[in-house]
Amino acid sequence: MFYGDLAEVKSEIHIPDVEPAAFLILLKYMYSDEIDLEADTVLATLYAAKKYIVPALAKACVNFLETSLEAKNACVLLSQSRLFEEPELTQRCWEVIDAQAEMALRSEGFCEIDWQTLEIIVTREALNTKEAVVFEAVLSWAEAECKRQGLPVTPRNKRHVLGPALYLVRIPTMTLEEFANGAAQSDILTLEETHNIFLWYTAANKPLLDFPLTKRKGLAPQRCHRFQSSAYRSNQWRYRGRCDSIQFAVDRRVFVAGLGLYGSSSGKAEYSVKIELKRLGVVLAQNLTKFVSDGSSNTFSVWFEHPVQVEQDTFYTASAVLDGSELSYFGQEGMTEVQCGKVTFQFQCSSDSTNGTGVQGGQIPELIFYA
Repeated sequence: MFYGDLAEVKSEIHIPDVEPAAFLILLKYMYSDEIDLEADTVLATLYAAKKYIVPALAKACVNFLETSLEAKNACVLLSQSRLFEEPELTQRCWEVIDAQAEMALRSEGFCEIDWQTLEIIVTREALNTKEAVVFEAVLSWAEAECKRQGLPVTPRNKRHVLGPALYLVRIPTMTLEEFANGAAQSDILTLEETHNIFLWYTAANKPLLDFPLTKRKGLAPQRCHRFQSSAYRSNQWRYRGRCDSIQFAVDRRVFVAGLGLYGSSSGKAEYSVKIELKRLGVVLAQNLTKFVSDGSSNTFSVWFEHPVQVEQDTFYTASAVLDGSELSYFGQEGMTEVQCGKVTFQFQCSSDSTNGTGVQGGQIPELIFYA
């Protein structure tokens, strides 16, 4: 801009496409090697760093974005990572969107993405959510896009802004009830489409549909099993509403979806259970539910409402408070470190544990997670 054959001839050069705050951060880095990034300017700074080919600053911006990545901003950051051609950030975004699909699709950020990003998200095979959630999200995006284009928010205009993206939603993979109570009453489908989909659900001679018929694969949950054996005795493991708890840490970001628990050692039994996940004393997720065990030493899965993002190299506390009259199996020969695929789990005892569970033995044999 200032030197050589391509130098500007004017004494004052306007740079309309870079925000002043981002330009100041760029200049400060170039003159002092200091990087001061903030959430509200980091994307603009990344743009400036890319434009002026300052790779170290661009890398710092990407690292900042990766550490602040969560379900509510993952779709927007996916859109930006594609724009800036940052494949590592794109991959991190997909990890969050796949595992926490319902939260990501229901976020305000989802409604802000461009059409191309909408298309690739709705095409995504690994989205770990119900198709009814995908359909609702697509409608919300269409409403926001109508407003961006200054169009009245009508079913016809929603179809117009969605274009072929509407036909990427796998409507036939919803349950009949989900379709009848949702998409069928949305007014965005034509009467013929609605009629044909109802026939597709119920008739022996099914009509051809313009929507994909195969269910998304979603994500397969992985299980970290921390005991090498299980046992039962006539006087334990007993439940009187006391807490079984264990602390764990991982060496890369994962999404904890639930806990595997032991059940009755004397035949079929039902337990009430409250499961909880905490970090530094703050409750990140909890669920109050019931499960039925069959008398075997198998583990029984209890799920959180949404998978919880767990960051690397920080200890979290998983707890379960069971209530049931039956004695249960318990784990033995516990391991302080367990390798699960690409993830290493470390375990340590929790001061919250008042029912005897620790690293060596007890309850909470499994952590169920996505990675």
